Amino acid sequence: MELKWLLCVTLLAFGILAVQAHDMDEDNDADDVVDIEDDLDDGIEEVEESKSETSSPPPAPKVTYRAPVPTGEVYFAESFDKGTLDGWILSRAKKDDTDDEIAKYDGKWEVQDMKETKLPGDKGLVMVTRAKHHAISSKLSKPFVFDTKPLIIQYEVNFQNGIECGGAYVKLLSKTPELNLDQFHDKTPYTIMFGPDKCGEDYKLHFIFRHKNPKTGKYEEKHAKRPDADLKTYFTDKKTHLYTLVLNPDNSFEILVDQTVVNSGNLLNDMSPPVNPPREIEDPNDQKPEDWDERPKIPDPDAVKPDDWDEDAPAKIADENAVKPEGWLDDEPEYVADPDAEKPEDWDEDMDGEWEAPQIANPKCETAPGCGTWQRPMIDNPNYKGKWKPPMIDNVNYQGIWKPRKIPNPDFFEDLEPFKMTPFSAVGLELWSMTSDIFFDNFIICTERAVADDWASDGWGLKKAADGAAEPGVVGQMMAAAEERPWLWVVYILTVALPVFLVVLFCCSGKKQPSAAEYKKTDAPQPDVMDDEKEEEKDKGEKEEEEEEEDANEEKLEKQKGDADLGSASQEEEEEEEEDDRKPASEEEETVNRSPRNRKPRKD
Repeated sequence: MELKWLLCVTLLAFGILAVQAHDMDEDNDADDVVDIEDDLDDGIEEVEESKSETSSPPPAPKVTYRAPVPTGEVYFAESFDKGTLDGWILSRAKKDDTDDEIAKYDGKWEVQDMKETKLPGDKGLVMVTRAKHHAISSKLSKPFVFDTKPLIIQYEVNFQNGIECGGAYVKLLSKTPELNLDQFHDKTPYTIMFGPDKCGEDYKLHFIFRHKNPKTGKYEEKHAKRPDADLKTYFTDKKTHLYTLVLNPDNSFEILVDQTVVNSGNLLNDMSPPVNPPREIEDPNDQKPEDWDERPKIPDPDAVKPDDWDEDAPAKIADENAVKPEGWLDDEPEYVADPDAEKPEDWDEDMDGEWEAPQIANPKCETAPGCGTWQRPMIDNPNYKGKWKPPMIDNVNYQGIWKPRKIPNPDFFEDLEPFKMTPFSAVGLELWSMTSDIFFDNFIICTERAVADDWASDGWGLKKAADGAAEPGVVGQMMAAAEERPWLWVVYILTVALPVFLVVLFCCSGKKQPSAAEYKKTDAPQPDVMDDEKEEEKDKGEKEEEEEEEDANEEKLEKQKGDADLGSASQEEEEEEEEDDRKPASEEEETVNRSPRNRKPRKD
């Protein structure tokens, strides 16, 4: 455990040293500004240049921009790469019912490069000014007629400065004899309005079309349901986003952002208000009968108030068990006239009445439990029941909630082909915004999905590729973040080094050996004692073998001496036998003395 703590402290210290080293490097960089000797300065510059050349990351792959070209039939296509507003008409109209100072459409439009573009040469239409009315429009190559082909409208938007309150939607202006793009304003008839809009925290993606009532000839706006997707990112990330509307002859529609569907539905079922009115409506002349009973519950007419029910009993009564606190000042008022107050010099008693000093809290009451006439506190009356009311019962005459009868809708019609809308012949931007520099680019109106996708790949796709190429990798982003926040080095070191050291610690460490104290608690021999016993047994065996050889040699000598020495030999044999008898006993004693129970533990 101590080793683990030591390891953690070591890693933390290493991280702190890394941060300090980073700070010292910054200080050294600042100190390098000091003039020393010219030769030394030249050497430092050469080293720094070589270091920067070797440490600089490889350049990001360059994405070359080329103006997109339609790959099929289109009704309108505009990339603004010519750098001019040729073909576009600025409105000189004025808004109705608005002050003259702000009624003019005098907002400024320009063709510019994007502020932080990664594609040199890619230009777009920029709404330069803020807090002004802007209107600009352009004619289609030919009017779009809704028949058997889909309608696809697609364009790009970049909120370069974010967006506070304003829109970036486009209007498809209806083909009418009165259409005058020079006087394009908010009341100019349009067929479809599509695009992003935001104010406050309300993020919208409009799809509105104007439907003509076949019976009255009047137009009514139909709004698509709100998408379930979260749109906030498209307004706040300051990136270029691709908005696409696909409207099919079978009345289905799709709304895509960055080629991902965010909303879809059907013109007959998913618009508000509905395209077709109801077949029946409530009769406006129908009136509820006077005897119509809408009461589901009524008071029980047979209920009788109990005799002991006292309606006059008060809700609160005085507490009879309360006792006046000791020291209560009955004769002292709670408030007294301020003795330090003086009548103003300009006080006129004829006009202002008799002057009286203002009232202040009685200082004598500050140390007393209370002043003035003591009254018992009020408590809830246990006998209070309130006004008696009969219980409610089901109304046998209940007829339900009255509703007017239904009658056929005189304005009913059924349009099963709302796709066949009013043809349009121009595209326009009529906007108000509290944020400037909204960037528009690569408008296209066509009927083939492949044509729109190719146009998107050559325009928005290049922007996306360029942005991706310019963004650093994960390691680069981590290094850049650590440069700004040096404490992240500690996090990186602990995140990477700590798991490695822990794995090494737990996987490579040996098995823990039992301590000497654990041997003392049992009769098990310690490892060093067992080794000593093995060596002693080995020595004992060698000694016995030597003794046997000596005995054999002695027997040979005895046979050579002959019978003459039998007496002396027998005496020697008896002595040898006695010695042999004594020897095993001494060896047994030595073995007993060497056993673990009788040996004293060794001190390491």
